[in-house]
Amino acid sequence: MKGLCIDLFKNYSLGLAGTAGVGTGTRSSRAFTHPFQRRRSNYQNQKHFSSSKLTCSSYSTKPCSATLSAVTAEVEEAKQTFNPEKAGLLVKELRKSFNSGRTKSYEWRRSQLENIAKMLEEKEKEITEALYKDLSKPEIEAFISEIVQARSSCNEALKELKHWMVPQKVSTSITTYPSSAEIVSEPLGVVLVISTWNFPFLLSLDPVIGAISAGNAVVLKPSEIAPATSSLLANLVEEYLDNSAIKVVEGAVPETTALLEQKWDKILYTGSARVGRIVMAAAAKHLTPVILELGGKSPAVVDSDVNLEVAVRRIMAGKWALNNGQACIGVDYIITTKDFAPKLIEALKYGLEQFFGKDPMNSKDISRIVSSTQFTRLAKLLDEDKVSNKIVLGGQMDEKQLKIAPTILLDVPEDAQIMQEEIFGPLMPIVTVEKIEDSFSVINSKPKPLAVYAFTNNEQLKKGFVDNVSSGGMLINDTVLHVSISGLPFGGVGESGMGSYHGKFSFDGFSHKKAVLYRGFAGDSDLRYPPYTPEKQRLFRAVINGDIFTIILALIGWSK
Repeated sequence: MKGLCIDLFKNYSLGLAGTAGVGTGTRSSRAFTHPFQRRRSNYQNQKHFSSSKLTCSSYSTKPCSATLSAVTAEVEEAKQTFNPEKAGLLVKELRKSFNSGRTKSYEWRRSQLENIAKMLEEKEKEITEALYKDLSKPEIEAFISEIVQARSSCNEALKELKHWMVPQKVSTSITTYPSSAEIVSEPLGVVLVISTWNFPFLLSLDPVIGAISAGNAVVLKPSEIAPATSSLLANLVEEYLDNSAIKVVEGAVPETTALLEQKWDKILYTGSARVGRIVMAAAAKHLTPVILELGGKSPAVVDSDVNLEVAVRRIMAGKWALNNGQACIGVDYIITTKDFAPKLIEALKYGLEQFFGKDPMNSKDISRIVSSTQFTRLAKLLDEDKVSNKIVLGGQMDEKQLKIAPTILLDVPEDAQIMQEEIFGPLMPIVTVEKIEDSFSVINSKPKPLAVYAFTNNEQLKKGFVDNVSSGGMLINDTVLHVSISGLPFGGVGESGMGSYHGKFSFDGFSHKKAVLYRGFAGDSDLRYPPYTPEKQRLFRAVINGDIFTIILALIGWSK
């Protein structure tokens, strides 16, 4: 399994759209959780020792003590490597803590949730600063999309936890009379959360809140592609939470591979479908259940009968004002009619200028691209011969600043790469159809998306979307806000994922629903026991046929 994970990781740049932070290989692996944790003050400036290793042959006039020092340091570095053996020890330590029962109590769960709420209150500034370092995410966007959402999840868990933990009563049948039954939510055990880089704080903390609420011990693996947030999470978890049951492991491919080799009771992964397959293959070795939050090409369909100004603002909010398109639930492309497209494009041009000014490249209200790897990928999508001449707005790039202007393209060929893969950036193709109902077949011709957004006042068309289009979630006349409703599950279907979380669904996702039936010793009928006499056979038939009188006689041990 180690070979499988490493080989697949090496053949795939994990900086691609939607991937969780399981490594690009461009940065050296780094800090681990206690007792393997190492602190480094400046992640971006760190160097892996082997890249600057000293040798006598390189410095022939220097004494060989330099080589000895280098070897000693390299040995120390090797000792610190978070390998499968150390990952196994970590899991063993957490399982010991879980088996002690400490995480199962209401008091422990509540105390950890209260500490998270306290952390969110006290460290708001540090969180927004880290998100700015990683993504140039505007302060208000970071506050609303990450801190407020995490706070909401935590507050709901605190409010509802006692109710969630109460066993659910279930009615019984006459065949078990007298009896009672209930469904008990019990924690799964030791769980792994592998997070992503585009919303690196929220998508790390939200699943952890669910895992804690359900009474589990947790390991969080944040994304190294968002190093400032990853480091902050490691520090905050160590400072605020119970480190005997909640750990953070930082690092890249080797650390993630070491973690995936272990036996977990559940794994939640957020990222791309391709890496999701690696996670699922590793989990299958141990029959570990998974929640996979993936992505896909989430479309927005725009009918001609809409309030165009409002619709355009909401589409832009679900694209460029949402981490500059780097969001799994962001609008990937638009579908509208040929006749309405020119009007829609003009409205988008006007709206973008209102949002980000005449020169969006200098706007402080839009995030940058997360990395040079992502920038290069997006530039290639735009530079394809069949694509570059389809740009109707934008297209400006600044590789040094990792910025790409909001870009609109019209009727890009379906076989272009930009229409085949999740864009995960500020590029917005517009696909035109003859009539708006044709959008159904366009969407259904692709893998099932994580979300579908439909803008229309036509009630029949709304029902048509709900009935005929399969997706993880759907929102009529807006974008992305459905994920803020804790009563709705957040998750994909098909290529866009499996399983769900948010609110009570997070609690349920990290719980086992144990069926419990209670019986006393009264009413023990010999009907169920050998020998199976002709009389008993008659009674069995009476049960099957619903002969209530004969059934009652059988249950109390009588026969007729």
